[in-house]
Amino acid sequence: MTGQTGVPCTMQGRNILFGVTGSIAAFKAAGWVHALAKEEAQVSVVMTRSATRFISSLTFGALSGKQVYTDMFAEGEGEAMAHITLPRSTDVLLVAPATAQTIARLAHGMADDLLSTAVLACTAPVVICPAMNSNMLAHPATQRNLDILKELHYLVVEPASGLLACGDEGAGRLPEWDGVREILLGLFADNDLAGQKVLITAGPTREPLDPVRYLSNRSSGKMGYALARTARRRGAHVILISGPVQLDPPPEVDIVQVLTAREMEEAVREHAGMASVIVKAAAVADFRPKNASEQKIKKAGADLYLELTANPDILADLGRKRKDNQILVGFAAESNNHEAEGLRKLKDKNVDLMVVNDILGEKTGFDVDTNQVTLISHDGVEQLALISKEETANRIWDCVISLL
Repeated sequence: MTGQTGVPCTMQGRNILFGVTGSIAAFKAAGWVHALAKEEAQVSVVMTRSATRFISSLTFGALSGKQVYTDMFAEGEGEAMAHITLPRSTDVLLVAPATAQTIARLAHGMADDLLSTAVLACTAPVVICPAMNSNMLAHPATQRNLDILKELHYLVVEPASGLLACGDEGAGRLPEWDGVREILLGLFADNDLAGQKVLITAGPTREPLDPVRYLSNRSSGKMGYALARTARRRGAHVILISGPVQLDPPPEVDIVQVLTAREMEEAVREHAGMASVIVKAAAVADFRPKNASEQKIKKAGADLYLELTANPDILADLGRKRKDNQILVGFAAESNNHEAEGLRKLKDKNVDLMVVNDILGEKTGFDVDTNQVTLISHDGVEQLALISKEETANRIWDCVISLL
């Protein structure tokens, strides 16, 4: 059972032309180049003359492992016609930080330095990340120039708000890398989930015993969040119902925060009817204390007997009430008999795809970034290799696409 695999949504092997302009935020750009290099992207950095006043080209050369370009008229090896050859071989041109000066130059088609000339010669997507003082950003001239860039089909990323280097507070900060990374990966992804409304549950639930104690499990939510990120990259409208986790929200995903299994059941019931695909990746607690105390239970004289009651089986309920043409994916955390348990749950819970996870593996259990799952459908069984949770998520979406 293998889904149709499209273009992989990874940075590996991607050619990124990275333009850096004269802003204090250039030091953040160095971190972005480092992150891209760690993901095995091929990064070529072009710096404006002003950018070299803030950070050395040697820094970007060391981080990228490649030549850094600074001069339109340099005659060194590899620099002749760089304004033509560099954009010709790139998958995306990223300008970060983009100053007000650079934005004005690009908006009016000026080509008086290496970066602006490369942008004009580029036929790949161009992503602009403005960064400047909030008053400069709000100036009508800057806003008009940003509108022109959007009309020219450049992708302009909204600046973040907060404390600026100058001491002012407001909009104008360079966005965080996580959000920009998602934009780039979205450009590389197939848009094969466009038009689909995807509902995903993730993370654990907490079942209160008293105001300070609860029953829960070791789920980190990483698999569910990876599913949400990758589905959004592939064009889906994603609703993520999340239990309590220590993870940043995926960009451009609608998040519903819940705490208990019954809260998750209520949220799922509210949104399930509108979804074309439902993925139940949450580790919902099977039981809860039958009687939760309204006051903290004291150690002295406490009854050590804890009576439990069953929580609702959300996945089974979805299987009973699913709409025609609605794809339902379940997760099963197992410690043994993986395939047999997966096949049983596939049938008992009336799902299209069951993803079985080995909870005892050192690299496949809780709170790790890798996974090795077994995909079980009515068409057969497929054992995936040990790969990242994002890659696992994409393989799951490949299977969902084939089911759709």
